[in-house]
Amino acid sequence: MNILKVNGVELAYDSFGNENDEAIILIAGLGTQMIRWTAPFCELLAARGFRVIRFDNRDVGCSTHFSHYPTLDFEALAAALMSGKRPDIPYTLNDMAKDAIGLLDALSIDRAHFVGRSMGGMIAQVAASRYPERVLSLTSIMSSSGNPALPQASQEVMGMMTSPAPNPFEDEAGYLAHSIAFAKRIAGTGYPFEEDAYRALILEEVRRAYDPGSVGRQIAAIAVSGDRRPRLATIKVPALVIHGMDDPLFVPACGEDTASAIPGSELMLIDGMGHDLPHQLYEVTADGIERTARRK
Repeated sequence: MNILKVNGVELAYDSFGNENDEAIILIAGLGTQMIRWTAPFCELLAARGFRVIRFDNRDVGCSTHFSHYPTLDFEALAAALMSGKRPDIPYTLNDMAKDAIGLLDALSIDRAHFVGRSMGGMIAQVAASRYPERVLSLTSIMSSSGNPALPQASQEVMGMMTSPAPNPFEDEAGYLAHSIAFAKRIAGTGYPFEEDAYRALILEEVRRAYDPGSVGRQIAAIAVSGDRRPRLATIKVPALVIHGMDDPLFVPACGEDTASAIPGSELMLIDGMGHDLPHQLYEVTADGIERTARRK
């Protein structure tokens, strides 16, 4: 793992493959760390002739945290947005997209293929629309367009996502039970949920960094980003939207809407896939990323 000063923050990253190959930058989702892009997945892409870079977004993992900001008040955030006021939040998706561009600058990479999952897909969308000269292709996975008319996740799912978990250093079993219950709820039905592997992953995340407030701050960054469809309409690079038919967090209509907003994009709907990326889908996902990267 390496650390670089970028856009006023420190970003932790690592890299796979030949530094002379075209770069793929992998952007993680809400409150999750770069290790959700597992080493086997990164190595799979690298074996196809890419330099693969994964990094911790600001406010998670080993990158700069914004823990000095007060705990997010969801009711106050919603009230401010409803009244047309700009909430007081520490950063936006635009800042996070600028982080990714800054990381490329620090690594002396002119252009890269952008791949993001969930919130990371939104950040990749923003980067492709704001920095077209830096983005070679876009792959948006299990994400959305910000269209306010889209169906929302159920209150049950949202409640599970936003309810506080026990402190893992005080109640590790409770923390694991809380985290695994949510992961199972948003997983697809087409692939077995591998609880032992997931338990090891979230414990590794805790060991790297534990900051329960970061999820709320990143939710706020998403909330103020609004409807991205006008910006998506300006994207001219090859684009792929991958979405699970079983996704209960961003329902399939979210992926369909994203694809319809990006001119010339490809939509890949996957049966049995939820809001996760099981290892059984690594090959098909890598196929899609490579196919999109090779499009001219």
